Amino acid sequence: MDLVLERIYFPEGTNGMLTVNGTLICYTIELPDQGNQRGISCVPEGKYLLRRRYSTRFQHHLELVDVPERNFILIHSANDALRELRGCIAPVTTLTAPGNGVQFRKAFEKLMEYVGLAMDSGVLVYLEITT
Repeated sequence: MDLVLERIYFPEGTNGMLTVNGTLICYTIELPDQGNQRGISCVPEGKYLLRRRYSTRFQHHLELVDVPERNFILIHSANDALRELRGCIAPVTTLTAPGNGVQFRKAFEKLMEYVGLAMDSGVLVYLEITT
């Protein structure tokens, strides 16, 4: 299964639209593009395997595997990229400004419905990030 994240870059943050087979799942927010610098930049464009992960901080979430020169790049809930993200991706239902959105829980649940069903069936899930 391939998810596609199509982005728009702004100096204040990165906004995206996440689709599967052309169907909108949710929007996304990230940090601005800072040349893949750890903790201050969005994820570089490319194709990444996703896997489920659990932590006490974020509970159930997703991790991008083999991001160049980075680790623990997650997809987890947040509303404000600059205040709540350190290089990760946050799904949101509505974009409100560059790097900002609302209703992250609803968007994350919808994303996990798609991804969880596929992963439960043994399907590998990839995220392709593009402009």
